[in-house]
Amino acid sequence: MYVFVSILILIVCVLLALVVLVQNSKGGGLASNFAGSSQIMSVRKTADFLEKATWTLAIILLVLSLMSVFAIPRNNAQVQTQQTNQPAAPMQPMHNN
Repeated sequence: MYVFVSILILIVCVLLALVVLVQNSKGGGLASNFAGSSQIMSVRKTADFLEKATWTLAIILLVLSLMSVFAIPRNNAQVQTQQTNQPAAPMQPMHNN
């Protein structure tokens, strides 16, 4: 489960980085390439889509990060070492009668 969540986190991180890199801080980016008036998706719709995609991926990343805490495999080695570190019961002397 932990590996699955980790892979999902990596995929979301890559997608988030790509979406952020496509955007331009001045409102250009991918939206400026579709400046033609006869486009199906206008410039504003493209910017809205990129903004919604950024927020969605950020929320998904947050949720997956929180889920990963519960998916971390627990190791029972600490419990076993605590049990083995307990002093052994004192040996009873053997009586040869």
